[in-house]
Amino acid sequence: MGVQPLSLAQHYHERTKYAPETLAQQAAPLDFSRQPSPFKTYPFGPSFSLKPFLEPDQRAAHPHWQRLSQLLYCTYGITGVVPYPDQPFYMRAAPSAGGLYPAEIYLLTRSDTAIPAGIYNYQVKDHALVQVWQSYSWSALQAACLWHPALERTHIALIVTAVFYRSAWRYGDRAYRRICLDIGHLLGNVALAANINDFRAHFIGGFVDAQMNELLYLDPEQEGVLAVVALANLLEVGENLSTFPSVLASATCYDYGAIASGELLKAYHRASALTNSDIIYSMAKVEETSAQEPTESPASKYNFPFGLRVSLSKTIIHWETNLAALQQTILQRRSTRQYSGQGIEVDQLAALLTFAYHPQDYRDQGLDEAPSFFDPTLVETFIAVTRVKDLEEGCYYYAVAEHELRQIRFKNFQEQLHFLCLHQDLGRDAAVVIFHTANLERAIARYGERAYRYLHMDAGHLGQRINLAATALGLGVSGIGGFFDDQVNDLLGIPPQEAVLYITTVGKAA
Repeated sequence: MGVQPLSLAQHYHERTKYAPETLAQQAAPLDFSRQPSPFKTYPFGPSFSLKPFLEPDQRAAHPHWQRLSQLLYCTYGITGVVPYPDQPFYMRAAPSAGGLYPAEIYLLTRSDTAIPAGIYNYQVKDHALVQVWQSYSWSALQAACLWHPALERTHIALIVTAVFYRSAWRYGDRAYRRICLDIGHLLGNVALAANINDFRAHFIGGFVDAQMNELLYLDPEQEGVLAVVALANLLEVGENLSTFPSVLASATCYDYGAIASGELLKAYHRASALTNSDIIYSMAKVEETSAQEPTESPASKYNFPFGLRVSLSKTIIHWETNLAALQQTILQRRSTRQYSGQGIEVDQLAALLTFAYHPQDYRDQGLDEAPSFFDPTLVETFIAVTRVKDLEEGCYYYAVAEHELRQIRFKNFQEQLHFLCLHQDLGRDAAVVIFHTANLERAIARYGERAYRYLHMDAGHLGQRINLAATALGLGVSGIGGFFDDQVNDLLGIPPQEAVLYITTVGKAA
């Protein structure tokens, strides 16, 4: 029996793994003379400042502009400035690997909205919208998104793109992982900021890439669309829509030949494009695509008969009237640079997991009980516990439906975590280290090459919810996208086909 060939997503994942023996060769010196700007500028087109609409008194006078201004600011706005001598560093509401901010946001409006119809780019530095195109039709967006039902009755859409070189300048071919994680952070903010401002975000991950790029007049070698968000106005009865499928499958590529280092990122992105314009969105189609491979029952996974099982409480964070504390938390979040080495409470860990994985418990506070993801059922969660009061040290599998920790390894992993996280002290000194993984073969069976995008954006989305919960609880938190892939599998005791997507560290900040 022959060896099963690797799909391009699997090949990309293997090629971009970090390993102790090759890390030095992969970490080439940075050429700061070629560092790209994290801001896109347009020399022409009318500009609409959104700054005046950040003021509370604008809600009555200009409600639509005020809500949109707040949503964009909470999604990706500048929330802090570090005054370096050469040039200031602008921190944003969504975290980004290396502070490189590869994402761009475009806003599309229909002709019957309070905002003039057109295609706009969100100018982050100025908190403004610049109209880059006036003449376009909403139906072109619908066609590119394969007539997704959420676009039938909504009037505003966000398109999130990636400027590849912004991250590739530092991370090379592995940058695609970090780009998708960063966009997942951003989408996590979109979903929550939408709730704060009486919108609902409907994610769309299945679209014809070439049509979307043409709609925005992008150079696909430099910038590509990763996600579309239909923004439903919850103050309009006709836009109170049910949930819809977010994803469609692309082809799976096995015949890709030799790909040179430095070309792998773009080659994979091209291969993950959706090109079949005959596909239309329907629940039956997505269910048919998703049912190709049976999965193990979540209730039985890592449910060893004599293993330690810890049932967690549903600990709720109270976000105050009109979700004011949630908005404040989004704007105050920062990535922790150093932990004190102190422990946290088990109820704090329970609160992080409740907010990230059980949004239905926040329905009474006005949050969406089923926020848009791509397919989070494919993402697994493991937690290395080193300093949690009343919780034994070791590695645990988190059973989401049961809200239960199942211990699978029994020891303190502090020094190994330090090593696995590329010798970052964050891994050693955190109270818990949360790993997101996925069975890559199973995901590709469902969604083809496009699965890799969905997995990483969902992992980033979950990571951002953990970021915000930790911030609200007064804890430090930081994501890690660089790690020794295979050694993480060894530590967790999980099979090699379980791809490690993302790591989030949580503890007491120093």
